[in-house]
Amino acid sequence: MEKTELRRSLLKKRQSMSVAEWKQKSDRICQNLLQSSIFAQSKTILAYFSFRQEPDLSFLFTDTSHYWGFPRCVDNELSWHYWKPNEPVKTGTYGIMEPSPNAPTINPMEVDLILVPCVACDYQGYRLGYGGGYYDRLLSSAEWEKKPTIGIVFEFAYLPQLPVDPWDKPLQGVCTEIDLDTPEFN
Repeated sequence: MEKTELRRSLLKKRQSMSVAEWKQKSDRICQNLLQSSIFAQSKTILAYFSFRQEPDLSFLFTDTSHYWGFPRCVDNELSWHYWKPNEPVKTGTYGIMEPSPNAPTINPMEVDLILVPCVACDYQGYRLGYGGGYYDRLLSSAEWEKKPTIGIVFEFAYLPQLPVDPWDKPLQGVCTEIDLDTPEFN
């Protein structure tokens, strides 16, 4: 199946979940992350604000033992900014919530873990995103390419294989509501 068709099908399935099912599965994903050693050892974690019924990680953001960073879309790149609960957010590009443009930016050297939103992931760590290439460009750049990455998806979108393009970079782990699969962190 082609990426565009697969993306459409999986987004439709994700958005057909009831709010209760979405919350329950999101909470399980958060619990799986909390039980992982890579998460526990990370001081600065890049995450995302849930959009279009992506797994909701907001339960994690009140954990003050971590510094949290969130993206802002600037031109065709992601700019990462520190954010704490109760700080303002604004609707940015594509209708996604973003930290204030005045929020302090994050130096890539400070980042210990990146939680990557995905439409789907496969068993090899390749992800299917929304098609804008923001994370592909980020994870291909020298300052970010060696950072530990975990794709966040619901189990139905964790597939044996995805179509892969030459510019696609595999993630090092995948977390669903069923399990956290991080072979490269062990």
